[in-house]
Amino acid sequence: MSFNETTRSLFDHASHASFAELRPGEALTLDLYAEEQSYLRFNHSQVRQATAIAQRNLGLTFQGDGRTIRFAIDLTGHVDQNAALIRSLLERARAEAKVLPEDPFQVTMENHGTSDEQYPADYPSELEWIKQIHEIVGDLDFAGLLAKGPQIKAVRNSLGLDHWFCSDSFFMDYSIYTINASGENKAVKNLYADRVWRTRHFAEAIANGNKQLELLKRPAHKLSPGEYRVYLAPAALASIVGMFSWGAVSYDAWKKGQSGLQQLIEGDACLSDKFSLQENFGLGLTPRFNSLGELTPTNLPIIQHGQLKNLLVSSRTAKEYGVKSNGADSVSWLGEGLRSPEVSGGDLAEADTLQRLDSGLYLGNLHYLNWSDMQTARITGMTRYACFWVEKGEIVAPIHDLRFDDSLYRLFGSCLEALTAETQLFPSTDTYFHRALGGSKVPGAIVDRLNFTF
Repeated sequence: MSFNETTRSLFDHASHASFAELRPGEALTLDLYAEEQSYLRFNHSQVRQATAIAQRNLGLTFQGDGRTIRFAIDLTGHVDQNAALIRSLLERARAEAKVLPEDPFQVTMENHGTSDEQYPADYPSELEWIKQIHEIVGDLDFAGLLAKGPQIKAVRNSLGLDHWFCSDSFFMDYSIYTINASGENKAVKNLYADRVWRTRHFAEAIANGNKQLELLKRPAHKLSPGEYRVYLAPAALASIVGMFSWGAVSYDAWKKGQSGLQQLIEGDACLSDKFSLQENFGLGLTPRFNSLGELTPTNLPIIQHGQLKNLLVSSRTAKEYGVKSNGADSVSWLGEGLRSPEVSGGDLAEADTLQRLDSGLYLGNLHYLNWSDMQTARITGMTRYACFWVEKGEIVAPIHDLRFDDSLYRLFGSCLEALTAETQLFPSTDTYFHRALGGSKVPGAIVDRLNFTF
């Protein structure tokens, strides 16, 4: 059987065994994440590490007498062993429920229906893959991580709810390095991700990266602190959009005074009518159901043409504040976060971005982003990798790393000049504990003024 079929069989056995043990007044939700992944790590264009991982992590949420208790285990391939462990955890949950206080905002389990989404992939064998990559990158100083394989997310409860999501895909997260005329290390970073491996697409990406690498070899152009006209490449913009999940569009964070977009939410500020943000689960990056098995709308508008349309509201937040849930998930102290954000493209052809920029900064990547003043939506971060000084529509030289500090109300408001018509998909590349689901789809952006502090 395939990994997907074997995992479903183990999940079925665990569900039947655990639900049969429940007593009147008790309810149980099983939340599964499973993956079968291969990781190939490249350094100096050679495979330096090859790892294969198969794991099935099962979360158990028990409810009884107004209390909620959560446990987590790893499913083994032995159904009797799994069943025995689950029975012992249920007994422990009953004992803990007797001493815990009632939860006034407990979201009781419900049957939110069923769903089954499958996203298959098509890529070569690992040996053929390595051969193709080696032929394309040649003698470049190439380093990267290739991850591939199926990821499964499932939620099932004792009331009949049953959701299954299986996505098979890959990503190649890589950098190409060089040393410039000043003796400084420089690099071009890129991400190629899809469900179908297309050798030509990867070869084109490497060729474009090699062109930027030649530009990086020039002496760096020194800039003074101040405001500069910039082009934010899609990878850079994706990093900024990630800040919206740091409480910015969370209803719970707003009510607690922790939303960076409080002024927008309360009508004291606005964004550009060029800017639209939505949750788009049609991208297939992550399941539409949340950890409770609630189904979020396939497309949930957050900001439309600069106007706030929805905040993310989880069922617990809805119960606490007396509002309606839209199936969002809470992410610890940050409140509810975006799981599959998409920024709508504009009318600027990507091929025309340098001419439209004229003179200013081309920012390929950013990192170390954080709030610098949450109350005014100010964020700070650093430029990284392929960032250049542009004059009269032509790249002149690379730049030294700079720190920017500016407000989202300027970035996506008064200073947003244009968005590219083309958009790019950025699946998450996090691999802490397991390969992450989710990601974003964004265009590039011309920003008339961005403030750099040094």
